[in-house]
Amino acid sequence: MLGTPLNSTNDKKEGLQIMATFDLTGRTALVTGGNGGIGLGIAEALAEAGANVVIAGRDEVKNQAASSQISRNGGRCRPVRCDVDDLEDIDATIDETINAFGGLQILVNNAGIAAGESPEDMSDALWDSVVATNLRSVFRFSRQAFQAMKQAGFGKIINIGSMYSLFGSAQVPNYSASKGGVVQLTKSLAVAWAPHHIEVNCILPGWITTDMTRPVIDNEPFHQQIVQRTPAGRFGEPKECGGAAVFFASSASDFVTGQSLAVCGGFSIA
Repeated sequence: MLGTPLNSTNDKKEGLQIMATFDLTGRTALVTGGNGGIGLGIAEALAEAGANVVIAGRDEVKNQAASSQISRNGGRCRPVRCDVDDLEDIDATIDETINAFGGLQILVNNAGIAAGESPEDMSDALWDSVVATNLRSVFRFSRQAFQAMKQAGFGKIINIGSMYSLFGSAQVPNYSASKGGVVQLTKSLAVAWAPHHIEVNCILPGWITTDMTRPVIDNEPFHQQIVQRTPAGRFGEPKECGGAAVFFASSASDFVTGQSLAVCGGFSIA
């Protein structure tokens, strides 16, 4: 009967076996943009689940602070300076990850920027900068990590989309287009790499309290509009994306690929 407590030896063993599928001990995760916000929330969750974690970002001070925070909590973490728009940096980061921990089994493509204008006023440069960081870097990092995962015999790639992967935006059409592209790229990589036991999935965060969303939070009318639209009645916290990331990074999701999971407090269905 549903809801019946585990009370037999076999039930307890089965429960432990299920929990073991979420254990990331011995696996190494590389998290781009992992020095703050959603990226840091995910990096902390992966470390708590047992993974070695590499935090890759442009700000070395923030990288070190995030890495120290994870290490103080008992995790194994290494900071690496990386500009995700620079292919040489991507290759160097992957090499450093493998040299530090002996392999790369989990890649979280989290790094992203948001800057926009109305479509009629947007310059090519502004369009290109956002699409390059939010979409091209996901493709490049995934492509460059493929050989390491293939050699390991399996891999987990977790891409970070957005509610704007689902909805259009008059204010940030470049961001919306890039995040929509992330979902389609996720599906394409999933199809291409399933024969190599590499699962590729996507997390779609809703409105999460981060530095990127701070201007929205400070705009009280807009903030209240979002909160009222969200069935949960609040913004989420970065750590609340961690559970989805651990699931997608673990053996629990070995038969799950090409999927997008909204972590949005119901915003996407309201």
